[in-house]
Amino acid sequence: MSDSALLEKLRAVVGPRNIHSGEKKTAYYRSGFRSGKGNALAVVFPETLLQQWRTLQVCVDSGCAIIMQGAKTGLTEGSCPSGDDYGRPVVIINTTRLTKLILLDGGKQVLAFPGASLHELEKLLQPLGRAPHSVIGSTTIGATIVGGIANNAGGALCKRGSSYTELSLFARVDAEGQLKLVNHLGIRGLGDTPEDIFNRLEAGSISSSDLEGWDESASDRDYADRIRDLNANVPNRYNADPKRLYDVSGSAGKVAAFAVRVDTYPLPNKKQVFFLGTDNPEDFTQLRRHILTKFQELPEMCEYMNREIFTVAERYGKDVFLSIKHLGTRRLPKAYALKSAVEYRLNKLPFLPKFLPDLFLYHLSRLFTRHLPQRLLNYRDRFQYYLILSMADDGIEEARTYLEEDWSRHAGVDFFECTPKEQEAALLHRFAAAGAAIRYQTVHQKTTEEVLALDVALLGKDPNWAEPLPPELEPHLDLALDYGHFMCHVFHRDYIFKKGTDLKAMKAKLLERLDAQGAKYPAEHNVGHLYEAEPQLKAFYEKLDPTNTFNPGIGKSGKRPRAVIT
Repeated sequence: MSDSALLEKLRAVVGPRNIHSGEKKTAYYRSGFRSGKGNALAVVFPETLLQQWRTLQVCVDSGCAIIMQGAKTGLTEGSCPSGDDYGRPVVIINTTRLTKLILLDGGKQVLAFPGASLHELEKLLQPLGRAPHSVIGSTTIGATIVGGIANNAGGALCKRGSSYTELSLFARVDAEGQLKLVNHLGIRGLGDTPEDIFNRLEAGSISSSDLEGWDESASDRDYADRIRDLNANVPNRYNADPKRLYDVSGSAGKVAAFAVRVDTYPLPNKKQVFFLGTDNPEDFTQLRRHILTKFQELPEMCEYMNREIFTVAERYGKDVFLSIKHLGTRRLPKAYALKSAVEYRLNKLPFLPKFLPDLFLYHLSRLFTRHLPQRLLNYRDRFQYYLILSMADDGIEEARTYLEEDWSRHAGVDFFECTPKEQEAALLHRFAAAGAAIRYQTVHQKTTEEVLALDVALLGKDPNWAEPLPPELEPHLDLALDYGHFMCHVFHRDYIFKKGTDLKAMKAKLLERLDAQGAKYPAEHNVGHLYEAEPQLKAFYEKLDPTNTFNPGIGKSGKRPRAVIT
C-alpha cells in the first residue's frame, strides 16, 4: 500500500482533523521530552476507543510499525520513533484525547482510558478524600496513568511503589500477525466483541456488583513491606523486576492499552515537611535505617538532593518553579508542546543558537526576585546533603520526636519544620531539579557535552549511596548532580562533561561501578532507546509482541519485523 493510500485509510477512521502528516506538523510528536527523534508517516489522535481499535487494525493490516504515545513525558526516548531504520512505515497513535475516568465502588478504584492523566485523577479524587495509586514527577506536566503503568514509573511515594496493575484491557498482535483484544479488566457484562466492550466502557456507568478481580493487584500493594527489607539481594524497585511485569504493566508500549483499573488510597488528614541537612552521608544512612526498621508509619516522601543539584536547580530550574507556582499545572502540557514546536522550527535556522526558547526562559527567569525561602538557602550554604522528609498524621509526631531527641544530637546535623510556604517551595524545588541539568547544559552548550543521565536503583543495604567519583573522571567533569528518592535508594545522577569528552567511555566506567555494587538501571524511567533491556525484560517484550509490531527497537532490540507464523 502506498503512503497516500494508507493516510486515506487512517483519515477514514478518525477524520481529517485527527491526523497529522508532514514533517512540520508531526515534529513535536516525533521527538522525545529530553532527547531522541525519528521519522513517522503520521500521528493519529483517536477520539474513541473504537477509533483506536480500527486505527490499529489499519496499521496491522498495512504492516506498519506502531508507536503508542501518551503525554510524551518519558525521559528515555521510549514514546517517540528513533531514527528512520524501521524498514516499514511508522505510525504514532497519540491517546491524549481518550481521557475518560470512571469511579469504581465509590472511588476505591478507578478505570482509566489510555489518555487520562494523573493530574486529572488527583482532581477527581480530592473531593472524595482519596489519592491516586502513584504520584510521579511528571504528574504536573500531564503524565498519563497508562504511561506510568506501561513504564513501571516509580515516583516519590514511600508507601506505594511503581505504577502497576493486573487489571487491564489491551490489544496485541499474536504470532500469526492477528490483532487480538485481551480483556483482563475483571468486569462482568462488558460484552464479547470489541465493539460491545468499547461501547459499554464509553457509556461510563459500571455497577459495583459487576466488579470482579478484587484479589488481583491494581497497585503495588506489597511495596511498603519491600521497602523495609534492608537485607534484600536486589533493589526494592527497578524496571526489569520480573515480579512487576504483567500484561500492560512494564510493557513499554509493546501492547496498545485501552483501559486500566487502578487502586486509590485515602488522603492523610495532615502533612508536615521536615528539611534536614548534614555534611556526613552516614547521618542519613542511620536515619534511613531507623525510620525503616523502627517507625510505625512510613514517610509519605523522602527526597534527597546534594548541594550541586540544589544550586543548579535554584538558578537553572527557576522558570519551571515559577511556572508551576503561578500558572498552575493545568496549562503546562500545552505550554511544553508549544515550546517544542517553536524550538523545532528555530533549531533549523543555522545562524541561531540551539534551543533558543530554553535560553529565553532562563534569562527571563533571572529578572524575577529570589524565589526560595531564606531558611532553605541557609541550609544550602551550611551543608552538602539535604533531605525533604514528608510525614502524615501519626507519623508527624513520630518523626518530630526522633529528630529532636535522637538524630539532632549527632554532631554537624540540623533540621527544621517547614512552614506551608517553605513546604511548597522545597517540593517545587525538588521537582525543578529534574530538568535543571538539561537547562544548564543548554546554557553552556559551547563548553559542555550533552547530559549523561543515569537512573539507578541501589541495594537497600548499600551504605555507599553518596557516590565517590572515580578519579579518572574528575578532569573531564564539569558537574555531578545527585538527587532522588532516598528511602527506596533510587537515585538520579546527571553528569555534565566538558566539551570533547568521550561520553561512551565515561558511561561505561560509571556502569561498571554500578554493576559491582549490585545496582539496577534504569530504576524507574524504563529502558526506552537509551538502555539495553535485561534478558528477562526482552523475553517479556517478545512474548507480548512476537512480530515486533509495537515500539520496535525498545531496549536496544531490533527494529525490523519478526516473521509471522503461518
